[in-house]
Amino acid sequence: MPPSLLPPRRVFVTVASLLAATALVQAGWLEVVVGSIVDVAVQHIISLILAFAALVAGLVWFVWQSGHAAAARFGLLGGLAAIVLAGLATLRIERVSGDLVPQFAWRWTPPRDRLLQESAAAGAAERAAEAWEATPDDYPRFLGPLQMPSLDGPAIDPELSTRPPRELWRRSIGAGWGGFATFGDHAVTLEQRGDEEIVASYELASGKPEWTVAVPARHETVLGGVGPRSTPSIDDGMVYTTGATGWLHAIDGANGSVVWKKNLLETLGIDAAAHAAAVAWGRAGSPLVAGSLVIVPGGGPRGKDGEDPPVALVAFERETGDIAWVAEGSQIGYASPTLVDMGGRSVVMVVNEAEVAGYDPANGSRLWRFDWVGHSNSDANCSQAVLLEPDGEAARRVFVSKGYGMGAAVFRVAPVNSSPWPVEAVWHQPAALKTKFGNVVLHRGHAYGLSDGILECVRLTDGGRAWKGGRYGQGQVLRVGNVLLVQAESGDVAAVDCDPARFRERGRFAALAGQTWNNPCLAGRRLLVRNAEEAACYELAAEEKP
Repeated sequence: MPPSLLPPRRVFVTVASLLAATALVQAGWLEVVVGSIVDVAVQHIISLILAFAALVAGLVWFVWQSGHAAAARFGLLGGLAAIVLAGLATLRIERVSGDLVPQFAWRWTPPRDRLLQESAAAGAAERAAEAWEATPDDYPRFLGPLQMPSLDGPAIDPELSTRPPRELWRRSIGAGWGGFATFGDHAVTLEQRGDEEIVASYELASGKPEWTVAVPARHETVLGGVGPRSTPSIDDGMVYTTGATGWLHAIDGANGSVVWKKNLLETLGIDAAAHAAAVAWGRAGSPLVAGSLVIVPGGGPRGKDGEDPPVALVAFERETGDIAWVAEGSQIGYASPTLVDMGGRSVVMVVNEAEVAGYDPANGSRLWRFDWVGHSNSDANCSQAVLLEPDGEAARRVFVSKGYGMGAAVFRVAPVNSSPWPVEAVWHQPAALKTKFGNVVLHRGHAYGLSDGILECVRLTDGGRAWKGGRYGQGQVLRVGNVLLVQAESGDVAAVDCDPARFRERGRFAALAGQTWNNPCLAGRRLLVRNAEEAACYELAAEEKP
């Protein structure tokens, strides 16, 4: 029997089944099959594999088994091969979205950050001469003065569509996923410009450059993108920064002079290549200023052949940069250390690669730990752990969340006179608040955050969902009074009522163009936003009194 011009039943069933499976995976049916939460990015990967298998099955039949003319069969195969080769020769993956959707650029087009290399080398035209003075509106560290993305004021108008903010300035900026920190009339961030990683200070009111500090370093991966990931910390006019490859700086904000700097990998004896493989997306922890110390994540592996344990945290003396203590035993994640009060004792809390842990700021000894599964080269821990309000008990409750199917959990830590302190799980909801790169807002007994790109509100008592609505991608959230400012991955900023009763978006505006993973910064009513290509400052309208 001569070969058929139409595919036989077995080929038709195979291709149809694979395409149907692709559609079901995209619709979320994979979670039903495996019985657990599946990350959206994983859904996309599996869908791509299934669709590719369907294409190959149909192509194999057409080229080698069908009855079509040889010219048509091998012409199609050659045409597809030519298209693939042309794509490989002319296109590169510029970046990948939070859900692993690639964005392409022409190979001959240089990355935007390399076009800014000259300005990084030249530095600023002028440097500030006066000492920096603090103001009540300062946003001096990652996630703001409260160490979480929450501000009780000012009262802002949420009707962003009908009363859009006034743009104060906009400028090109080097690559990176960190945010701004402000102190007085100064805004500082980290950028990648060509082969230099820089700390850059700008006038808050105008966006005019004040000074830059550069080191020869570049972090770049296909999935993670280019540049530093952390946010500066500013205290008493001193700027402290940690770069993606391990540079720690202490800079005098008044004139941009480097007081001291450390290469953390060299200081701690960390193998750079092994560390880059273990902490694949670049160091993202922002410095914690705690009294006379600057505390930052450490890393590993260390020593010859990596036989020494990694360093969870390392503390430096603020004045001199000398090491005060080293906390060994845990590989770092992508969260930043925070200083919290537990039973009247100060505790440095941080999310490491596979745990949440608390350390004594006096000597770095570990007081307690809570298992929180993760790997810093795959299903990474990025979101901050947050201390809940006291509930009358001596023990303190801690909220933590992440993507990759882990969801959210609350656990209880009981301070005692000796370590380890008892830790007890309260609840764990794998389907709740699957934060991937973002963090959550805790407000009046509820948690708000982007769960696989959709804004969600859950109860802190048990993790039960209050509502879910609005697709914003892998962006960020910031509470200002009773308003949630949502920085969407697309660059838009939306205002949503911070109300557990219902989801209600009040308005939005196009703040930036392009992929935005960076946290926003609010100094008074001046909203600072940035991504890997541009930065802008807007003045939000004040809330109208009834």
